[in-house]
Amino acid sequence: MRALWSNSGRTANRDYLSDALTVLSGWTRDGQQLSRTLALNEAQHADLTERIQVAADALHLRPEIRRLEGETRIRVSVAGADTITEGQVALAARIEDAYRTVTAA
Repeated sequence: MRALWSNSGRTANRDYLSDALTVLSGWTRDGQQLSRTLALNEAQHADLTERIQVAADALHLRPEIRRLEGETRIRVSVAGADTITEGQVALAARIEDAYRTVTAA
């Protein structure tokens, strides 16, 4: 999976998306969206959802968060975007940080 950010002002040889996804283990790319499935209990799911909403509001994004069969499924996409955006990657990173915090408690 190799994708370039917009080439405007950047060196075409830099593969920012692949670099970011390497650090964000567990996240997968499906077209123009990033997704992650987490095994959480109900309390952890509620806590994580609140934390995600705060981060998403700051980035002006609307992730899809679903609870299904004991798992929390998250999708981060941007309507009308033709590629993964920096905001999506930033939100995924914030979700990872929140996930670590929620599961460490």
